[in-house]
Amino acid sequence: MGFFTELGVLGLFISAFLAATILPMSSEVILVALLLSEINPVVLVVVATIGNVLGSLANYGIGFLGGTFLQRHVLKVSEAEFERSEQRFRKLGVWSLLFAWVPIIGDPLTLIAGVLRVNILLFLFLVTLGKFGRYLVVAYVALPNGF
Repeated sequence: MGFFTELGVLGLFISAFLAATILPMSSEVILVALLLSEINPVVLVVVATIGNVLGSLANYGIGFLGGTFLQRHVLKVSEAEFERSEQRFRKLGVWSLLFAWVPIIGDPLTLIAGVLRVNILLFLFLVTLGKFGRYLVVAYVALPNGF
């Protein structure tokens, strides 16, 4: 955590981007640490959202361009995890992208959206809405007087 918090807003952006990929990271801890250091909460929520959405967009691109080969051989997403995510996605439809922020299930959902060639504008809208909402709630809870 220290490295990312020392970088301030840039560290938050990097951690949010990486957290949206298949890497096991969490950007919420960095967000809370920076919120408590009295950096403008609006700036922090926007930067975290942008970084996290761009990370999800990278997953979408990998799914779109590389399909299952990259998913299995580069990202090491198991066949079972991929199939569970694909079933969830097909059952709930594109609305499942509102939950792209949820740990463990969110990253494969964004990858599958690319494989299934979901409309990119719809993808960006739903993923951004979900991720922004999550960061807004984290900031509201973390700040002593709310937002």
